[in-house]
Amino acid sequence: MRLHQLTVTAFGPFAGRQRVDFDALAAGGLFLLRGATGAGKSSVLDAVCYALYGELPGSRRASRMRSDHADPQALTEVTLELTLGGRRLEITRLPEQPRPKKRGTGWTTEKPQTLLREWVADAGQGQPGWQAASRSHQETGEEILRLIGMSREQFCQVVLLPQGDFARFLKADATQRAELLGKLFDTERYRRVESWLAERRREHEAAVQADRRRLRELVGRTEQAAGPSAHPAAQWLPADGEAGTDDGAPGPARPLLPGARRRAAVPTAEPTAGVGSGAGSAVGSDLAQAALGWAAVLRADAAEAQTVTAVALAAAETRHRSAELALAEERELAGRQRRHAEALRRSAELARTLDQERAEQQRLTLAQAALTVESALRRRSTAATALLRADQAAQSARRALAPLWSAAGQPGQVGATGTSDTPGAPETYEPPGHVEQLVAAEAAVRAAIGRLESAAADERRVAALTADGQREAAELRRAEETAQEAERWLTAQQAEAEERGQREEAARAAATHAEQLTTQRAEAEQRLAAAHRRDESRTATERAERTLLDQRRRALDAREHGLELRRRRLDGIAAELAAQLRGGQACLVCGSTEHPAPAAPGGTPVRESDERAAAQAQQRAEQAVSAAEAELTRFQVADAAATATAGEQPAAALAEQLDELTGRLREELRTAEQLTVLLQQRERLAEQQQRYSTQLHESRERAAARTARLEALAAERAELTERVAQARGDAPSVAARAERLGRLAQALATAVQALRAAEQAGEQLREAEQELALTARTAGFASPQEAAAAGLPTDQLAALRRRLEERAAERRAVADELARPELVAAATRPTAEPVLAQQALDTATGALRGAAAAEHSARGRQRELADLGRQLATLAADLAPRLTAFGEISRLAQLASGTSGDNRLKMRLESYVLAARLEQVAAAASARLVRMSGGRYTLVHSDERGPGGRRSGLSLLVVDAWTGTERDTATLSGGESFFASLALALGLADVVTDEAGGMPLDTLFIDEGFGTLDEQALEEVMDVLDGLRERDRAVGIVSHVADLRQRVPAQLLVRKTRHGSTLHLTGPDAG
Repeated sequence: MRLHQLTVTAFGPFAGRQRVDFDALAAGGLFLLRGATGAGKSSVLDAVCYALYGELPGSRRASRMRSDHADPQALTEVTLELTLGGRRLEITRLPEQPRPKKRGTGWTTEKPQTLLREWVADAGQGQPGWQAASRSHQETGEEILRLIGMSREQFCQVVLLPQGDFARFLKADATQRAELLGKLFDTERYRRVESWLAERRREHEAAVQADRRRLRELVGRTEQAAGPSAHPAAQWLPADGEAGTDDGAPGPARPLLPGARRRAAVPTAEPTAGVGSGAGSAVGSDLAQAALGWAAVLRADAAEAQTVTAVALAAAETRHRSAELALAEERELAGRQRRHAEALRRSAELARTLDQERAEQQRLTLAQAALTVESALRRRSTAATALLRADQAAQSARRALAPLWSAAGQPGQVGATGTSDTPGAPETYEPPGHVEQLVAAEAAVRAAIGRLESAAADERRVAALTADGQREAAELRRAEETAQEAERWLTAQQAEAEERGQREEAARAAATHAEQLTTQRAEAEQRLAAAHRRDESRTATERAERTLLDQRRRALDAREHGLELRRRRLDGIAAELAAQLRGGQACLVCGSTEHPAPAAPGGTPVRESDERAAAQAQQRAEQAVSAAEAELTRFQVADAAATATAGEQPAAALAEQLDELTGRLREELRTAEQLTVLLQQRERLAEQQQRYSTQLHESRERAAARTARLEALAAERAELTERVAQARGDAPSVAARAERLGRLAQALATAVQALRAAEQAGEQLREAEQELALTARTAGFASPQEAAAAGLPTDQLAALRRRLEERAAERRAVADELARPELVAAATRPTAEPVLAQQALDTATGALRGAAAAEHSARGRQRELADLGRQLATLAADLAPRLTAFGEISRLAQLASGTSGDNRLKMRLESYVLAARLEQVAAAASARLVRMSGGRYTLVHSDERGPGGRRSGLSLLVVDAWTGTERDTATLSGGESFFASLALALGLADVVTDEAGGMPLDTLFIDEGFGTLDEQALEEVMDVLDGLRERDRAVGIVSHVADLRQRVPAQLLVRKTRHGSTLHLTGPDAG
């Protein structure tokens, strides 16, 4: 891996765009990165790491990546050009960062960006160039990681060589060294092997423990199922302590069951060490076999107990069936005896009610005879009720007729001539009492009603004429009002016509004046715009003049600088020619092959490239002067054109003139706008005048017609009113008179109908009484009253009949029950005892239940023991191979974790691998340490255990060749610790590079620490670093040591200012 070029923008302390050319900087193989504290030396290394991995080294925060000195519009960006695996690549990264919004105000967040490009021979049209390879963060990271072969942590330790970290690594303990070496050499797979073995051991141990718990559980369940009388497990099975310990030795004895007071319990926990070795495996297998034998004995005992309980159950069932038969016979005999006694009791009760039944039978016979008279009684009662109602209706009709008859019978109030319309009524006011008289009076009243129909029509015509007269009068008033309104409007318009003519003339004059003001206003606007352009051009002209003067000054400075360089170039040409002289070669000036006193350069030499650069700078300055002159001419021309239009009058005065013209124009336009309104108003008024004139004429004609119509209606109404007054008499109207006579006629008709209905009801009552007397005699009763007293309501008659029938049926049933042979036979036997029989059955039932429960329990115990025996057999078959496998994996896990007795050094597997790597690192470091220390020191790896027997394997010792002793690295002095740490870092870099696949690391950085060395030690260290260049490496030293500035000519200076840091290349090829 070789770095070519690094470009940073707004990154860390660098506000602007800074570029580092590593090809030029590392041309000599060794370069120095220097600068004041805080200037940003480490930020250069941060930028390299960020470009490669997208992250900063160590614990530095990515949020501080953006420079606080940078312009808000500038985006933080890092671009690194390098060669990896023979491929020329360019990596550009932009982190997530805020930037101002392009539209509006405020800030927005710019998303992170990544671009990976590769230099190819054909980038298009057969030309070489950069070709985009990826824009994905993930793809770019994976490709860089694949090419480098190192993670970010490895890169920061191997390429950036943080000397301070390796000084701590040199004196660290085994745990700290393991942490660093594990990151660099990726021993995660060995750690995973340790974890995998430990996990497998825990899984096997858990499985064995589960089987042993299952075995104890099955033993407990078997003992519980066998019952308290079975053989105890403790007498058959080995003690639990015989299972052994972790190393195969017998453990403390402890019974499988905790004690005699809890015989059915099984322990829930057992020490894990009981399944850890071959001895434990054998004991576990023996325990399972012993449990199988003990369970077989329990099953045989259970089978024998089940046979005994089955025989006892059969005997109990026979006794129970006999007791059930005896109870049934006793219950049947008791029932028959109760039925016979009940029949005797009912027979005696029926004998006591015989006289009552005979009386009820006679009452039933009379009630049935009265049924034949019942219809005649109902008809007589209905006729009497109808006669009473008819008499009441006749009296009510006569009372309603009396007031109507009296009102209509007064002289002058019946007919139209003032005579009565009721015959015989002039002297009396009481209505007649006979039907014939009432009929004649009704006919006379209806004839009078017919004579009033003509008068009613005249009365309706009078009302219609009155309404017509009112409508005609209203129309007459409206016509007169319309004519008056038209006359008033026409009179008012004659006065306003002259005023409207004057307003129209004023509006026409304002329109003409507005046209003139519009032209003047347009000219004023042009002058004002030209004045603004004139002022802007003059301001720009002044600015262009200042710019031109500044550009001319710069061009003059560039010309003087070029002349000065040329002078110095000419003055130093002899020294330049002398620098090209070689021993034995002819001089280009004199041709001599001897050069006794070649000219020496005075001061800093000026090269041809410096002179060319100064000439180019002078040319650019002169071009800038030409551009400034052209810009000044453009502004002067614009000023002249604007002045020709606007003159020299100020823009403010022109703006006031424009405002005045605008105000006057606005007033004239408002006045002119009234002309259109006035013309439209005149047209509307002409139309209204025509309409009002027509309206006046028509209104006068309608008023004359309405007056003639009113006179004709009044004459006809007077004639009809006289005739109607004669017809209605004292009534309010003819209709009221007719309505009064109509009510009288209706009352007369009602009275006639009521009298006739009363006469008919009396005749029907006489016929019903004659029929009732005849029917009662026929039924055998002395009178209708006797027949009515013998009758019964229908429901009472039905109840009496039903009661007599039920008693007759009951007598027959009692007689049949007493005649049954089985009841007669039961009555002759002794009294039954079902209670005693039930007690005997209850005793037999209890015995049967006990026998059945015992047989069921024995059968269930036998089945449960058989099932548990099968489970024990299956578990015993699985336990033996599982114990063997656990023993094997346990030994391997303990060996890998360093806890096994076979692991003498007590080293974990990962530590063992890291120890081998550390041994390689110590060997590689010693090769350089010997040179740095003048052959005195070498580093060796030690695998001795730590103090107190602690695990180790990662110890480092320094061998002092002067004393021949090995001692701890902590005994080295400050300077010795530095070059020992540097040698260790370089050695580690070589080993990690080889581990990563041999990727050549052509660029290395070494950070600080040189200040602790004396001159001799520094010389030896520099010799070692020079040796790194032999492998075509570029080595960068980050240091403040002043002596290194003289020893390392190629330097990258980081200079800090108030506006951010800058990078400067000094030394050979810096220009």
